[in-house]
Amino acid sequence: MMIEGSGPEVTDRERDSRSEVGDRPAETAGGASQSGTPRITPPSLSQPSPPTPNGGGAEQTPGLSIALEQLRAFYGPAEAVRGLDLEFHANQVTAIIGPSGCGKSTMIRCINRMHEEIPGARAEGRVMLEGLDVYDPSVDVVAVRRAIGMVFQKPNPFPTMSIFDNVAAGPRLTSSRRGDLRETVESALRSAGLWEEVADRLDEPGAGLSGGQQQRLCIARSLAVDPDVILMDEPCSALDPIATLKIEELIDQLKRRVTIVIVTHNMQQAARVADRTAFMLDGRLVEVGPTQEIFTTPHDPRTEEYVTGKFG
Repeated sequence: MMIEGSGPEVTDRERDSRSEVGDRPAETAGGASQSGTPRITPPSLSQPSPPTPNGGGAEQTPGLSIALEQLRAFYGPAEAVRGLDLEFHANQVTAIIGPSGCGKSTMIRCINRMHEEIPGARAEGRVMLEGLDVYDPSVDVVAVRRAIGMVFQKPNPFPTMSIFDNVAAGPRLTSSRRGDLRETVESALRSAGLWEEVADRLDEPGAGLSGGQQQRLCIARSLAVDPDVILMDEPCSALDPIATLKIEELIDQLKRRVTIVIVTHNMQQAARVADRTAFMLDGRLVEVGPTQEIFTTPHDPRTEEYVTGKFG
């Protein structure tokens, strides 16, 4: 997948997968890792609500908001994101739209500090998770990626792991909820709308599922560690219309328990799933607002030109 901006192409799908789960050290009862690095412990992680089958009928749990303050991102000397100020509201879906190369994917990778994994890449500014700067030197980057999960453009299940082990990988590495691991896996798969399709073949390779099922497996893998935010980088671009519909229905259900940021080139998809939409151009934020307003009565003429297909 090409990282937007002037950066290199990242093709190691397994590296993306490891970054999502992270090489998490074991944690002590006090919430710190054995290395002594503090971990993020936002309120919604202290008492996670068990998901209901397929997310249906679940009560809304308080999500966490994210605020970007003068965010800048670089690939070497090239600046891909230029002084972005943007807030993602709790328990809402925010769609990020804009032409290829405008910095959408780079921006969301900065939110959970994956951008810095690319050689020569760096970020400046602040990313505030309910008032906590995730770039503060005292914050454990592993804890950041536990609280802020990510789903990539192409499904990337761990190729050598079974369906069960793909979902269980995160809880095992964080030493969390070991006592009810099977329940954790089942709950995550149910929340991802996949349990009924795989319940009788959990020992089979995750890579053997269809493309749409693999993407939902990756979503289940993120949900298994109880994130507060899920970032989605064009999660449906490689899927057929039926699989895309299932992902969109899942997004609508998941926002009851997490905050969702989705990058998409599909204007119809943004209109269907997003509560708010932000339009980016040349690394800058042009306009953000309620989705209906962005698509019907935008304030900036550049936004109108883009959503009506005049460029991009």
